[in-house]
Amino acid sequence: MPYWLFKSEPGTWSWDDQVNEGEKGAGWDGVRNHQASNNMKAMKIGDRGFFYHSVSEKQVVGIVEVVAEYHPDDTDVSGRFGMVDVKAIRPFEIPVTLAQIKEEDQLSDFGLVRQSRLSVVPVTEEQWKLICDMGNTDSS
Repeated sequence: MPYWLFKSEPGTWSWDDQVNEGEKGAGWDGVRNHQASNNMKAMKIGDRGFFYHSVSEKQVVGIVEVVAEYHPDDTDVSGRFGMVDVKAIRPFEIPVTLAQIKEEDQLSDFGLVRQSRLSVVPVTEEQWKLICDMGNTDSS
């Protein structure tokens, strides 16, 4: 199964906001970077992702699941970008900070480290399991 990381500013869209959307989930809108958009185009229903609070917190705080594949983003007036819908699965037992991720040699090639400004990045299975272990969170 492919894995992903979704970055959001908690003041704009937080983990709590995502949880409050319930089973129906919510659209991951507002992505205006072609590489991040292409990552979303590759997503399939059932793919899992980390929910990452950016800016002030800089930490993985939960796990989400893709519930709708790539479709038009109605917040994009140009019509060039789309979005996927995701729902909250579970919070991290212990949030994993960017500093902790950077300290881990096995994560030196992780997209969050290599392309820090990209809002949606792929996560390998090994990275997924390691970060879940670091956060004392079930990886399934």
